[in-house]
Amino acid sequence: MILEAGALRLLPADTALAPRTAAYYARNRAFLRPFEPERPQAFFTVEGQRDILLREVLAAQGRRAYRFYIEPKCVPALVVGSIGLNDVVWGAFCSAFLGYKLDGGLLRRGYMTEAVEEAVRIAFTVLGLHRIEANIMPRNTASLGVARKAGFQEEGLAVRYLRINGVWEDHIHMVKLNEEEYHA
Repeated sequence: MILEAGALRLLPADTALAPRTAAYYARNRAFLRPFEPERPQAFFTVEGQRDILLREVLAAQGRRAYRFYIEPKCVPALVVGSIGLNDVVWGAFCSAFLGYKLDGGLLRRGYMTEAVEEAVRIAFTVLGLHRIEANIMPRNTASLGVARKAGFQEEGLAVRYLRINGVWEDHIHMVKLNEEEYHA
Protein backbone atom coordinates (compact mmCIF):
# COMPACT_ATOMS: atom_id res chain seq x y z
CA MET A 1 0.00 0.00 0.00
CA ILE A 2 1.50 3.33 -1.09
CA LEU A 3 0.86 6.11 1.42
CA GLU A 4 0.47 9.79 0.58
CA ALA A 5 1.94 12.45 2.88
CA GLY A 6 1.73 16.01 1.58
CA ALA A 7 4.36 16.34 -1.16
CA LEU A 8 5.55 12.75 -0.66
CA ARG A 9 4.71 9.14 -1.36
CA LEU A 10 5.77 6.49 1.14
CA LEU A 11 6.48 3.21 -0.65
CA PRO A 12 6.49 -0.01 1.37
CA ALA A 13 9.68 -2.06 1.25
CA ASP A 14 9.86 -4.10 -1.94
CA THR A 15 12.86 -5.79 -3.56
CA ALA A 16 12.06 -3.93 -6.80
CA LEU A 17 13.25 -0.74 -5.05
CA ALA A 18 16.85 -2.04 -4.74
CA PRO A 19 18.39 0.05 -7.56
CA ARG A 20 16.70 3.19 -6.19
CA THR A 21 17.68 2.58 -2.56
CA ALA A 22 21.26 1.73 -3.57
CA ALA A 23 21.42 5.02 -5.49
CA TYR A 24 20.03 6.89 -2.46
CA TYR A 25 22.64 5.42 -0.11
CA ALA A 26 25.47 5.99 -2.58
CA ARG A 27 24.39 9.62 -3.03
CA ASN A 28 24.13 10.18 0.75
CA ARG A 29 26.98 8.01 1.99
CA ALA A 30 29.09 10.86 3.39
CA PHE A 31 26.08 12.77 4.72
CA LEU A 32 24.67 9.77 6.64
CA ARG A 33 28.01 8.45 7.98
CA PRO A 34 27.99 10.54 11.21
CA PHE A 35 24.45 9.35 12.06
CA GLU A 36 24.54 5.62 11.24
CA PRO A 37 26.36 2.43 12.16
CA GLU A 38 29.42 1.53 10.12
CA ARG A 39 28.30 -0.10 6.87
CA PRO A 40 30.07 -2.83 4.86
CA GLN A 41 30.68 -2.10 1.18
CA ALA A 42 27.95 -4.59 0.18
CA PHE A 43 25.34 -2.35 1.86
CA PHE A 44 25.76 0.21 -0.94
CA THR A 45 25.19 -2.26 -3.78
CA VAL A 46 21.96 -3.20 -5.54
CA GLU A 47 22.41 -6.80 -4.37
CA GLY A 48 23.00 -5.71 -0.78
CA GLN A 49 19.93 -3.50 -0.85
CA ARG A 50 17.84 -6.30 -2.38
CA ASP A 51 18.79 -8.53 0.57
CA ILE A 52 17.88 -5.80 3.07
CA LEU A 53 14.59 -5.08 1.31
CA LEU A 54 13.68 -8.77 1.35
CA ARG A 55 14.28 -8.88 5.12
CA GLU A 56 12.12 -5.76 5.48
CA VAL A 57 9.30 -7.33 3.44
CA LEU A 58 9.42 -10.45 5.62
CA ALA A 59 9.47 -8.34 8.80
CA ALA A 60 6.31 -6.51 7.67
CA GLN A 61 4.62 -9.81 6.85
CA GLY A 62 5.53 -11.00 10.35
CA ARG A 63 4.28 -7.72 11.89
CA ARG A 64 7.75 -7.05 13.38
CA ALA A 65 8.66 -3.86 11.48
CA TYR A 66 7.34 -1.62 8.71
CA ARG A 67 9.73 0.29 6.43
CA PHE A 68 8.68 2.86 3.84
CA TYR A 69 10.84 4.58 1.26
CA ILE A 70 10.19 8.22 0.53
CA GLU A 71 9.79 9.68 -2.95
CA PRO A 72 8.71 13.23 -3.81
CA LYS A 73 5.51 13.36 -5.85
CA CYS A 74 7.20 15.87 -8.17
CA VAL A 75 10.05 13.42 -8.94
CA PRO A 76 8.56 9.91 -9.05
CA ALA A 77 11.00 7.02 -8.93
CA LEU A 78 13.59 8.96 -6.88
CA VAL A 79 14.09 7.60 -3.36
CA VAL A 80 15.06 10.47 -1.06
CA GLY A 81 14.82 8.77 2.32
CA SER A 82 13.14 6.20 4.49
CA ILE A 83 11.02 5.89 7.59
CA GLY A 84 10.38 2.83 9.66
CA LEU A 85 8.46 1.51 12.60
CA ASN A 86 11.03 -0.93 13.95
CA ASP A 87 11.08 -3.65 16.59
CA VAL A 88 7.30 -3.68 16.99
CA VAL A 89 6.25 -5.28 20.26
CA TRP A 90 2.64 -6.35 20.69
CA GLY A 91 0.76 -7.53 23.78
CA ALA A 92 0.79 -5.27 26.81
CA PHE A 93 3.49 -3.00 25.32
CA CYS A 94 2.11 -2.19 21.81
CA SER A 95 5.13 -0.12 20.91
CA ALA A 96 7.66 0.50 18.14
CA PHE A 97 10.84 2.45 17.55
CA LEU A 98 10.70 5.14 14.88
CA GLY A 99 13.67 5.66 12.61
CA TYR A 100 13.97 8.06 9.69
CA LYS A 101 16.50 9.58 7.31
CA LEU A 102 16.37 12.01 4.43
CA ASP A 103 18.57 13.05 1.54
CA GLY A 104 21.12 15.56 2.84
CA GLY A 105 20.13 18.14 0.24
CA LEU A 106 16.46 18.15 1.27
CA LEU A 107 16.63 19.06 4.96
CA ARG A 108 14.43 21.71 6.56
CA ARG A 109 11.75 21.67 3.84
CA GLY A 110 9.09 19.90 5.90
CA TYR A 111 9.40 16.58 4.06
CA MET A 112 10.42 14.51 7.04
CA THR A 113 7.82 16.11 9.27
CA GLU A 114 5.16 15.03 6.76
CA ALA A 115 6.59 11.50 6.65
CA VAL A 116 6.78 11.22 10.45
CA GLU A 117 3.22 12.46 10.88
CA GLU A 118 2.00 9.85 8.37
CA ALA A 119 3.99 7.06 10.06
CA VAL A 120 2.53 8.06 13.43
CA ARG A 121 -0.97 8.06 11.93
CA ILE A 122 -0.45 4.55 10.55
CA ALA A 123 1.06 3.34 13.82
CA PHE A 124 -1.83 4.60 15.91
CA THR A 125 -4.89 4.27 13.65
CA VAL A 126 -4.05 1.26 11.46
CA LEU A 127 -1.72 -0.81 13.64
CA GLY A 128 -3.26 0.25 16.95
CA LEU A 129 0.05 0.91 18.70
CA HIS A 130 0.08 2.70 22.04
CA ARG A 131 3.59 4.17 22.02
CA ILE A 132 6.26 5.20 19.53
CA GLU A 133 9.80 5.81 20.69
CA ALA A 134 12.59 7.67 18.92
CA ASN A 135 16.20 7.90 20.06
CA ILE A 136 18.15 10.81 18.61
CA MET A 137 21.71 12.01 19.12
CA PRO A 138 21.78 15.45 20.80
CA ARG A 139 23.89 16.87 17.93
CA ASN A 140 21.31 15.81 15.33
CA THR A 141 19.33 19.05 15.60
CA ALA A 142 17.37 18.52 12.37
CA SER A 143 16.05 15.16 13.56
CA LEU A 144 15.26 16.51 17.02
CA GLY A 145 13.29 19.34 15.41
CA VAL A 146 11.24 16.89 13.35
CA ALA A 147 10.39 14.77 16.40
CA ARG A 148 9.39 17.81 18.45
CA LYS A 149 7.19 19.18 15.63
CA ALA A 150 5.47 15.79 15.44
CA GLY A 151 4.64 15.93 19.15
CA PHE A 152 7.31 13.66 20.62
CA GLN A 153 8.28 14.42 24.23
CA GLU A 154 11.71 13.97 25.75
CA GLU A 155 11.90 11.29 28.45
CA GLY A 156 15.60 11.42 29.18
CA LEU A 157 19.12 10.75 27.98
CA ALA A 158 20.29 7.26 27.09
CA VAL A 159 24.03 7.31 27.73
CA ARG A 160 26.22 5.52 25.13
CA TYR A 161 23.02 4.06 23.65
CA LEU A 162 24.01 3.11 20.09
CA ARG A 163 27.27 2.48 18.27
CA ILE A 164 27.23 5.09 15.50
CA ASN A 165 30.08 5.31 13.01
CA GLY A 166 32.26 3.29 15.40
CA VAL A 167 31.52 5.35 18.55
CA TRP A 168 29.04 4.72 21.38
CA GLU A 169 26.79 7.78 21.20
CA ASP A 170 24.35 9.27 23.72
CA HIS A 171 20.75 9.62 22.50
CA ILE A 172 17.80 11.66 23.67
CA HIS A 173 14.91 9.27 24.30
CA MET A 174 11.69 10.71 22.88
CA VAL A 175 8.17 9.29 23.01
CA LYS A 176 4.76 9.92 21.51
CA LEU A 177 1.71 8.24 23.03
CA ASN A 178 -1.51 7.42 21.25
CA GLU A 179 -3.61 10.08 22.95
CA GLU A 180 -6.75 9.04 21.00
CA GLU A 181 -6.86 5.89 23.14
CA TYR A 182 -7.57 8.04 26.17
CA HIS A 183 -10.38 9.99 24.52
CA ALA A 184 -12.27 7.07 22.97
